[in-house]
Amino acid sequence: MAQQEHEHVRVAVVGSGFGGLGAAVRLRREGVTDFVVLERADSVGGTWRDNSYPGCACDVPSHLYSFSFAPNPDWPRTFSGQRHIRAYLEHVADVFRLRPHIRFNSEVQRMTWSGERLCWDIETSSGSLSADIVVSATGPLSEPKTPDIPGLDSFPGKVFHSARWDHDYDLRGKRVAMVGTGASAIQIVPAIQPLAERLTLFQRTPPWVMPRVDRAISGAERALHRALPFTAQARRGLLWGIRELQVQAFTKHPNELGLVEQLAKRNMARSIKDPALRAKLTPDYRIGCKRILLSSDYYPALAQPNVDVVASGLSEVRGSTLVAADGSEAEVDAIIFGTGFHVTDMPIAERVVGTDGRTLAEAWKTGMNALRGASAVGFPNWMTLIGPNTGLGNSSMILMIESQLNYLADFVRQLSVLGGRAALDARPDAVQAWNDKVQERMKRTVWNTGGCTSWYLDASGRNTTIWPGTTTEFRRATRRVDLSEYDVLRVSAEKKAEVDA
Repeated sequence: MAQQEHEHVRVAVVGSGFGGLGAAVRLRREGVTDFVVLERADSVGGTWRDNSYPGCACDVPSHLYSFSFAPNPDWPRTFSGQRHIRAYLEHVADVFRLRPHIRFNSEVQRMTWSGERLCWDIETSSGSLSADIVVSATGPLSEPKTPDIPGLDSFPGKVFHSARWDHDYDLRGKRVAMVGTGASAIQIVPAIQPLAERLTLFQRTPPWVMPRVDRAISGAERALHRALPFTAQARRGLLWGIRELQVQAFTKHPNELGLVEQLAKRNMARSIKDPALRAKLTPDYRIGCKRILLSSDYYPALAQPNVDVVASGLSEVRGSTLVAADGSEAEVDAIIFGTGFHVTDMPIAERVVGTDGRTLAEAWKTGMNALRGASAVGFPNWMTLIGPNTGLGNSSMILMIESQLNYLADFVRQLSVLGGRAALDARPDAVQAWNDKVQERMKRTVWNTGGCTSWYLDASGRNTTIWPGTTTEFRRATRRVDLSEYDVLRVSAEKKAEVDA
């Protein structure tokens, strides 16, 4: 590894999921070939590599959940499973010849800004390097979150998180506890219910669930998309347009979502005949406040005789006995946590040290904020993909990633135009103005007014996760870098002479 100790690259990308691979493709298209992709695992895929639990699939239609510059005419289903999405990302890495740039088993341990040299010094598990620009593409769904439950350490059975599924553990004939009712849990429950002797679902808050209208895409359709690519583009455009039209209800007129709630209740009533169980599963908040989940087999699974729904969160573990907040108990052999991820407190922020010696986590201790979801104050030439307030509640995150890639491309261009050794640091007033505008728009959205507590909100109750508008609006906002929103940093004459020497 000695040959890497003083290596310097133009750009270092962290992560090889959709964001990281997309950034790599865009850099090459911009003529930048002096870059590396630092990946902590031994393969690409990000969240679609890490999440391999039974039933894992996307809740966004396949033709919309893919890059516009890398269409896939051969999606097998309207909603693709984890295996096919991961294969798609491997395909992107191969087709665009990204593998020579990828450093596997290279987890970033520290990134420190050098004000003297205007670059980032990066320490990884496989060696050290420096970079003019860092693109953080670790994603918000990369670090599993497991609640601190008293007594959990002494549980004698098996414990794992949905994003770290233990495929060597056989659930057949076991008494299994599923903790959580989010997007992962509603896919896991139907997949493991037939295997378990008894399945106990600990539900702190019931989700709104709509039918998942999934089907196999016929061979004729796939052949048509291969022969006439514009048909796949039209399909993607239709899927996108429908979701753009839905945004108004989420962001400006939440009361209009009442009809959708009635449809969700009918979906539940078709499978849940027991009034007591139906009452447990009916949310008391406006639909859309938490992400609307899609499943056609979740409710049927809950209605099976070997399933118990505990309408309370897990509060304590006493040996093999799990105790809910309402006092109810269940004897189990295995606990599966479907309790989400560190989203508003991303662990990568602990490893990024900016201009004043503070970590990004310290800079964001009162809440995440970044200029146009990308640039944080005091962290020059550092950009994050899927950063603060770039999430979506009803559409494809790939659309937001591609918009941020436009911003990244222009960021690199602006540095080239400036010439010499230069860096761009987001101005505090620009970040504040952007954040104030976003939070003002957020006030009337369903995510803030819907009456729920969701992972969209940080510890202080601020929504630092979701974008309060359409993907079209975000694309317009990130089309170009406005240099007036940045301070331009230069190397001093003395330091420049030292560097050049």
